[in-house]
Amino acid sequence: MAYVINEACISCGACEPECPVNAISAGDDKYVIDAAACIDCGACANVCPVDAPVAE
Repeated sequence: MAYVINEACISCGACEPECPVNAISAGDDKYVIDAAACIDCGACANVCPVDAPVAE
């Protein structure tokens, strides 16, 4: 299982520096998580103000 960022993302960038494996990057309209690199730690979800990162 990995986290994905849903449509609630407001592109604030709070999640990116929290990822211990650098799996998060800015996309065209929201941040994206590389599912192959994600270690399912939840660090991104813990800091997101709109609960955009969700376990999938």
